[in-house]
Amino acid sequence: MSDAAPAVQSLTRRRAARSLAERYLAVRAATEALAAPLSAEDQQTQSMPDASPVKWHRAHTSWFFETFLLGPFLAGYQAFDASFGYLFNSYYEAMGERHPRPARGLLTRPAAAEVLRYRAHVDQGMLRLLSGRLSREARDLTVLGLAHEEQHQELILTDVLHLFSLSPLNPAYAPHAPAPRACLKPVDWIAFKGGLVSIGATGETFAFDNETPTHRVFLTPFRIASRLVTNGEWLAFMADGGYRRSEFWLSDGWALVQAEGWNAPLYWEDCGDTWRSMTLAGPQEVDLDAPVVHVSFHEAAAFAAWAGKRLPTEAEWEHSARDSRRLDQLEGDVWQWTSSAYSPYPGFAPAAGAVGEYNAKFMVGQMVLRGGACVTPEGHARATYRNFFYPHQRWMFAGVRLAEDAPAMTPLEEFRVDVAGGLSAARKRLSPKWFYDARGSALFEDICRLPEYYLTRQESDLLARVAPEIGARIGEGATLVELGSGASLKTRQILDAAPGVAAYAPIDVSETALAEASAAIARDYPGLRVSPVVADFTKITEVDAGSGPVAVFFPGSTIGNFAPDEAVELMRRVRGLLGADGVFIVGVDMAKDAQTLTAAYDDANGVTARFNLNLIERINRELEGDLDVSAFAHRAAWNAFESRIEMHLEVTRTHRARVAGADLDFVEGETIHTENSYKFTDAQFRAMAARAGLAVTGRWESPAPRFSIYVLECV
Repeated sequence: MSDAAPAVQSLTRRRAARSLAERYLAVRAATEALAAPLSAEDQQTQSMPDASPVKWHRAHTSWFFETFLLGPFLAGYQAFDASFGYLFNSYYEAMGERHPRPARGLLTRPAAAEVLRYRAHVDQGMLRLLSGRLSREARDLTVLGLAHEEQHQELILTDVLHLFSLSPLNPAYAPHAPAPRACLKPVDWIAFKGGLVSIGATGETFAFDNETPTHRVFLTPFRIASRLVTNGEWLAFMADGGYRRSEFWLSDGWALVQAEGWNAPLYWEDCGDTWRSMTLAGPQEVDLDAPVVHVSFHEAAAFAAWAGKRLPTEAEWEHSARDSRRLDQLEGDVWQWTSSAYSPYPGFAPAAGAVGEYNAKFMVGQMVLRGGACVTPEGHARATYRNFFYPHQRWMFAGVRLAEDAPAMTPLEEFRVDVAGGLSAARKRLSPKWFYDARGSALFEDICRLPEYYLTRQESDLLARVAPEIGARIGEGATLVELGSGASLKTRQILDAAPGVAAYAPIDVSETALAEASAAIARDYPGLRVSPVVADFTKITEVDAGSGPVAVFFPGSTIGNFAPDEAVELMRRVRGLLGADGVFIVGVDMAKDAQTLTAAYDDANGVTARFNLNLIERINRELEGDLDVSAFAHRAAWNAFESRIEMHLEVTRTHRARVAGADLDFVEGETIHTENSYKFTDAQFRAMAARAGLAVTGRWESPAPRFSIYVLECV
């Protein structure tokens, strides 16, 4: 074993290196293939300062590998030509002086043939480097260099189109060149409820540094167009005087329209009875169903204002793109302007050294585009990708997807949106909050009485013993706020122990269960002001607490339904409700053996299974679904790595069903993930509370199976 292990590791390294070398050769060959249809004169010419000659693109991408990899990492490497560092450096100040960008077209030397020899020289060096053992830094720089070259492949086509558009001969780059695809579907407005969402690359696969770090963004409810704005829709904007009406334009955009004489997208030509556009395949009649392309940010914003809509923020775009089955034309057609300025994410730090200039130095004055275009190399774009250009530029393949604000959703609308998104996702999911309609709430009460389901029994017994101590911590005239109140049964133990509570505000998404429980509490506690709130408690930011303190009650270990980071966010939100004298009373299920946990979520009488399957029945009842309940089975399993019980609905028979107006496929063996229930150690929970700015000021624990009640206060 000891002799074989190094051999296996060596083989693994050789395979990884070979794979990277093969990818290197493929990317480099793709660049040459793009240049192949062009003459030496085509490759020499620079059409404007923003564009670069194809010959320069080919040389610059080679300079990147030579400068950042071969020089530092390949022993004995000899530069092809010492002058190329000056000629083909783009903007890296740390690498010294460089030829002015607007004058790149004046570089008649080296000739295109010499650039080809330069590329071959660099390729030979890179293959030698990739055949050996690479350091992590060298591997990361190689991957970055390949992504960098793919960016220049897109720029080659972008710049060639601009060059050819200036020729009176209207030459075609290629007869079957890439072009945006038509979409014949009517536009639909896809609703998203907003809330706290994660944005940015996770680091699991390659991403540019400007896509990091992952961070949380709060989105208000919004709707986004299911497809891109078409040429036909743009023509309607033009016919309505869009380029002549200042009320639609930002000030800088209106100044450009007047100064430049814009009256249509770039490359469009009015032919009297029709419009033609210059494309990579030569002049073509404008396809009314294809997405509009080659428009600036100013034009995109003006069109959105004319349409009574707006551009999406980049966070809205990325969040909606993760629900990719509901939106068309996300990639492969045109880049899509957002309303977001290009700036660093919270916590962003550029890489050390010259490569840190790759993105960071441009984070001002530009606007973000998302998606990917027909000229973007396959596999290069992703949901987190941040392209960026100045708002006046329009020679790149940029188009428009619209968005709009949406009013706060009713619970039924939110249910529809969650189900449509969750069941159309690659890994199907449904939020556990939708368990609790009237039937689900009743089934949960049945679960709470099961012998296997120790949580309610342990918590109730513990509350009966320690409620006087907890009640003593609740100030006179307090408002008791309960999150996910359900039947409000445990609430009575708190109310009995804290007679000074003046008001009770139960919060739940189930209007029926909330009404019944609130009426019962109001009847049995006649001096108590009861103010029920039908809402998702994770979104509550304020309560009507009068002048007294606030006590937030969160029993049942529902805190375990949230991933640790989400639980911290929820506790931060609760902290904002408490004020100086408030307390947060929370039930927490403690980590224990897998057998006890699994039995609690998969009881012998099948009550939990019926509770889980009620989600399918609820979808059928409320969202015009025709799901076959018999095609699903309840599954519960302990995930030791995540320290959580998972509940799923497993598909037992492949079928298609209609849900919320959409036809969805369900494949035998796949699951719908319906709930997580995390279990914590005391140290884990205290650490989470501390991250939320809360301190544990009281803790009581039951006998086995262990369950704890914590009292938290603001630090």
